[in-house]
Amino acid sequence: MSALKPKAVGAQPAAGAEPCPPSESVPRWNVEQVVTQLRAQRRSWRDAHQRPREGAGREFPSPEALRRIAHALRGALFPMRLGPSDLRQEGEDFYVGHTIESALNELLEQVRLEVRGAGATSSDDFASADRRAVQIVQDFAAQLPTVRGELDQDVEAAYRGDPAAHSADEVLLCYPGAIAIIHHRLAHRLYKFGVPLVARMFSEIAHSETGIDIHPGATIGSSFFIDHGTGVVIGETAVIGDRVRLYQAVTLGARSFAVGPHGELQKGNARHPVVEDDVVIYAGATILGRVTIGRGSTIGGNVWLTRSVPPGSVITQAQSQQQA
Repeated sequence: MSALKPKAVGAQPAAGAEPCPPSESVPRWNVEQVVTQLRAQRRSWRDAHQRPREGAGREFPSPEALRRIAHALRGALFPMRLGPSDLRQEGEDFYVGHTIESALNELLEQVRLEVRGAGATSSDDFASADRRAVQIVQDFAAQLPTVRGELDQDVEAAYRGDPAAHSADEVLLCYPGAIAIIHHRLAHRLYKFGVPLVARMFSEIAHSETGIDIHPGATIGSSFFIDHGTGVVIGETAVIGDRVRLYQAVTLGARSFAVGPHGELQKGNARHPVVEDDVVIYAGATILGRVTIGRGSTIGGNVWLTRSVPPGSVITQAQSQQQA
């Protein structure tokens, strides 16, 4: 067998291969200049917002970390359905305990970042912030059994309310509304405990997965069901009663925003609807402002509503146009 010969310099490429461009024709990206300009932009932004320039670690919670935490907590709440595929019932308690311990430890780091960033500037402030972060996560952990009980009611409401659902398990495994309400029940606790950024990031994870946008500040009663779900929007100050059912593309939004003396938006005002118990809102309905939808009402598809309606109302698109 003859020895392989090295390829001669300048040899032609194999048939079908793309020729390699000469080294002088390879483009230069001027990366050093881009890095320098980006550094200047970061410094300008940090100076404008009174942020530290050098030596600071990560300032904000991590979306990647919170996504891991959210998925772990979903599994811990529903281990045999949303947990690992090889889990057996005899191993449930070990899995749940280990998963919750790991998830809460990681959550503590994210909560600590938000609490520190909310105003801690000295070592004493950091120590106080860290103690508060521990308390928030302890309080959150204590709420997990209550959250599971609420979610059981939500899943049962979906099963009872949808003739296409063959079991409660199907609802939990297949319905985007179930995932959205799991995240909301968890995020709402974090919001109430004083970490709105972590809470909002929890909600946005579900939003990106399901197309359902529920602000963590919204108050939602028991046995809540979103059917189909895509495009549903529920604003921060919305209040929803018990046994409420929404369909896809429903918006519970704000009609207007209060403005301060210098033109700045006033935040925190009650500006979203109140939906009382046993209300059904069909696909595409838009309800805006701090209006009240009375108990037992039905709001038809594609209705645009900016006024309160009494209990037991049935509002169709034609009625809402006539009385707008």
